[in-house]
Amino acid sequence: MTVDLDRAYWLGLLVSVVLPVLVGLVTTRVTHAGTKAVLLLALSGLNGFLVELASPAPGWDAGTAAVLALVSFATAVLAHFGLWKPTGLSGKAQDTLVTARTPRGV
Repeated sequence: MTVDLDRAYWLGLLVSVVLPVLVGLVTTRVTHAGTKAVLLLALSGLNGFLVELASPAPGWDAGTAAVLALVSFATAVLAHFGLWKPTGLSGKAQDTLVTARTPRGV
């Protein structure tokens, strides 16, 4: 059995590994975990559909795009808990771009 994945699939897999850091860049530490999960799911879905669109296979298959989106989400969640969170990069990413605003008068 020979596994031959096109460049689009490898790029999509790499994007899936980086997605948790991207979510960390656009959220804060006080952002609800459910909001972060929905954002990660949306970005994974977009990644899956774009990978299917960029693949050299003839036509566009919604079923393949949905499977790629699920694989992207699973890869992103595994990368978050297995790679980024233990190294502290997730926390550093959340401290970089977006900061929580304190209400006036506090």
